[in-house]
Amino acid sequence: MSRAVVYESFGGPEVLEVREVPEPHAGPGEVRVRVAAAGLNPMDWGIASQPEAAARFGIDVPAGFGFDFAGVVDEVGAGAAGFAVGDRVHGGALGRAVADFVVVKTPTGATEPLWHTPDGISDEVAATLPVAGMTAAAALAAIDLRAGDTVLVGGAAGGVGVFAVQLAKLAGAKVIGTAGPGTFAFLRQFGVEPVTYGPGLADRVRTLAPEGVTAATDLFGIETAETALALGVPAERISTIAAGPNPPGGVRATGGFDASPDAMERIGDAVLAGAITVPIAAAFPVEQIREAVTLQAGRHVHGKVVITLRPGLH
Repeated sequence: MSRAVVYESFGGPEVLEVREVPEPHAGPGEVRVRVAAAGLNPMDWGIASQPEAAARFGIDVPAGFGFDFAGVVDEVGAGAAGFAVGDRVHGGALGRAVADFVVVKTPTGATEPLWHTPDGISDEVAATLPVAGMTAAAALAAIDLRAGDTVLVGGAAGGVGVFAVQLAKLAGAKVIGTAGPGTFAFLRQFGVEPVTYGPGLADRVRTLAPEGVTAATDLFGIETAETALALGVPAERISTIAAGPNPPGGVRATGGFDASPDAMERIGDAVLAGAITVPIAAAFPVEQIREAVTLQAGRHVHGKVVITLRPGLH
C-alpha cells in the first residue's frame, strides 16, 4: 500500500484526505516515479472545489489531487524509453501528483510531461517548475516579449508571477508588476517596479511608465488585460492565463501547454545559473495537505507552496 491525497466530493480543503491506496506499478510504455515533493498551484484547488473546472480537465470524483511532482524513477515498464531506474525527474500528472507514487506514460506529452531533473536543483524546487514555469514562459512567448519592452504583469507576486517577472527581466524588459502593498519589497528584489492593483490602476501605471507600456500579461484575471487595452497596448501584445477561452478585447489566451518544447530546459539552466530564484514560501508534510491548500488558496502567499512526501525531506 502507499499514500495518496484523494477527495470523494467537491469542496474546500476539508474534502482532502490522505489515504492508503494500492501501490501502482509501471506497465508497458510507462515509468513509475517515487515522489519526493509536489508543488501546489491554483488550478489544483480550483479543480477540487469547482465541478465545472474539473469537468474541463475530464476529472470527476472520486479523484486524486495535484499536478506538479518531482522524485526518482523506480520502475520502468517494457518498451518505456528515455528514462532509467534511479533517474531524478520532475513533471506533471493531472489529478494524482500528491502521492507516494506516480505512473507516467512514455514518451511523455504536453499534457503530462516528464523531464530529467538537473544536478544542483533540489526536488522541492523541481516540483515548483512544471505549471508555473511553463505557464510563465507561454504567457511571455504569446506577446513576443523582447528587450526594450515595458511589460505590465498582473499578479506578479503569485506562483506564476515570480517566474514571469524574472523571465521578463532576463529578456531585457522593464517590468511593472501589480500586487498588494505587502508584496512590494518581495517584488523589488527581482527588479520589478510594483504597483497596487485595483481602481485607478491605469493612472498609477502611467505615472510609473510615462513613456508607455508596450506589452502585458495578466496572470490573475482580466483587470491587467483591460488596463493594458486602455493604455493603448495592442491586443496581440497582451496575454491572459485565467480569463477563459474568450478574454476581453481579443487578447491572447494561453497556458503552460502552449510553452515551447525547450522552455523547461531554459528555465532549468536559468535556475542553475542563479538567474532565476524560486521562492518557496512554505513546505508541508503530506499529512498537512489541508493546511497547505488553505494557505495557497488564500492568494496572499509570496512564491510557491510545496508538499513533501519523502521522510526527512521536510
